[in-house]
Amino acid sequence: MTTSPWQGRALGTRTVSWTARDAILYALAVGAPADRLDLVYEERLRVLPTFALTLAQWAPDALGTLGAFDVTTAVHGSQRLLVRRPLEPEGELTTTARVARVLDKGSAAVFDVEVTCPSFTATWSVFAPGVGGFGGDRGPSAPRRPDGPAGHTLTVATHARQAALYRLLGDRHAMHIDPGAARAAGMPRPFLHGLCTLAASLLPLADALGAHPAALVELDARFAAPVFPGDRLTLRGWTTDGDRADGDRADQDRTGPNDRGGTAVRFEASAADGRTVLSGARARFAPGVPNLPDLPDQKEQHDA
Repeated sequence: MTTSPWQGRALGTRTVSWTARDAILYALAVGAPADRLDLVYEERLRVLPTFALTLAQWAPDALGTLGAFDVTTAVHGSQRLLVRRPLEPEGELTTTARVARVLDKGSAAVFDVEVTCPSFTATWSVFAPGVGGFGGDRGPSAPRRPDGPAGHTLTVATHARQAALYRLLGDRHAMHIDPGAARAAGMPRPFLHGLCTLAASLLPLADALGAHPAALVELDARFAAPVFPGDRLTLRGWTTDGDRADGDRADQDRTGPNDRGGTAVRFEASAADGRTVLSGARARFAPGVPNLPDLPDQKEQHDA
């Protein structure tokens, strides 16, 4: 089996900073209503944990700039996030990135770009057509949908300006705003950032679980199909006692703490035409903020 020369490549270190204005803009961009003062008002602000992903967006962009793949055709395949401590309303972090893994999908490759800092570990999986076939590991299969009916069925409403607004947070890839760039990427029109869809889904999901969205401590999801601004999504969730990403452990359709504490849920989202847009997703919310439980490092997660 051959290993990609990109595997293990260091992508450098970057110090990132943010203000309450940035965190509030993020909350509004992913769908927080104006009356959620704890998400949109600086006097009461609790920063959404997925805001961290905007701070680390530089890393997958840096890999594309180095020539690992064609940035006009590569797409965001999946995302993982481990939260180690909550983000303050304003602050500064030093983040370090590397290519943790490169999977060979035949005609394409998947690059796992891992960003670490004391507050979180985030991993982008970038699906890159045209650079596979090097004889490497194909990687694990997609997680299975839990057995049994969903315990939660929710609606996630997106709006026509959402992609344009989310771009202001740092991911300014043209395919999300320019019809020509979207067509070049194989899409009929500009589409919503996967991370925006994911964060928007977590808001009603946390409410349904009786959790605060700022209490998110773990997240993992695959972007199965594009979401177009204005799409209305149906989200289905299965609350679980298990916390394994591989789905080998039986899930139970009830809300309750799992073996690491907090509430775990598996979920998926689909568009009105039946397309599954988020698949194999799971999240865990701690009982409260700010005292988050210690989380295992990324290697322990992969080995679980």
